[in-house]
Amino acid sequence: MNLITSAIGQGLLWALLGIGLYLTFRILNFADMTVEGTFPLGAAVAVTAITNGVSPLGATVLAFLAGMAAGLITGLLCTKARIDSLLAGILTMTAAYSINLRIMGKSNVSLLGQRTLLTPLRSLPQYFDSVALGMIVIAVITALLIFFLQTDFGQAFIATGDNPTMAKSLGIKTDSMVIIGLMISNGLVGLCGALIAQSNGYADINMGIGTIVIALASIIIGEVAFGDLTLNQRLVAVTLGSIIYRLILLAVLQLGFSTNDLNLISSIVLALCMMLPRLNNVLHIKEPFVKGVASHDE
Repeated sequence: MNLITSAIGQGLLWALLGIGLYLTFRILNFADMTVEGTFPLGAAVAVTAITNGVSPLGATVLAFLAGMAAGLITGLLCTKARIDSLLAGILTMTAAYSINLRIMGKSNVSLLGQRTLLTPLRSLPQYFDSVALGMIVIAVITALLIFFLQTDFGQAFIATGDNPTMAKSLGIKTDSMVIIGLMISNGLVGLCGALIAQSNGYADINMGIGTIVIALASIIIGEVAFGDLTLNQRLVAVTLGSIIYRLILLAVLQLGFSTNDLNLISSIVLALCMMLPRLNNVLHIKEPFVKGVASHDE
């Protein structure tokens, strides 16, 4: 039971990563590789700030702002310097590696003996602290995003991803929308990095490796599991997909696989989920099960 509780808690915390990528990958139709640098950046900023006397909440806010700064750089490279979106993300991700080393001063920084956002929740049963924190953060972030996407600005943001040419004809500044979208997205990824670092008790320079696969797995599993949903419902589905993904990993590890195989397992799970629309023709899977993924593959 403790393992399941831990998986749910981790799924809730990691869901921020999926939600952040969802904004760019699905809504803006922007393949953003920045997240693999932004995630450890958020962790590095938060851990370094906490070890230097900043409050856990203040350190977490700084991590969010650092993530937004990374998103801003990618956005400017793409929209102003006219660098390909994929390459712009890779450039920022690569630069973030050196920046993270400078922030931490070494490859790994521990939070042993330091107060974190989970400290006040330690009185809860084992692993319930991460569940409680994850539920609070996800509820607030999801509510804010749903409100944002229903505003005129949010609708312009969605229109930019749907049809940039039409959006421009309507007077929408699409470059600004891309930049703002990347800033919000990477801010959430940086926030996720800060929370995961506080949950794990350390930040490591290599903790961003494979994070984009984890985020994509949360998105795809949510779409596969719940089918055709509204945009607001998809935000919730990403969180549920993140939890399901963690439970899948737990089940696989219980079969005797090593934690060293997690990235391999993540890639296999993601590949299988993305193959479902194709496998539907052979296996005759019920249409609602694959409709969410099929609609994006067309």
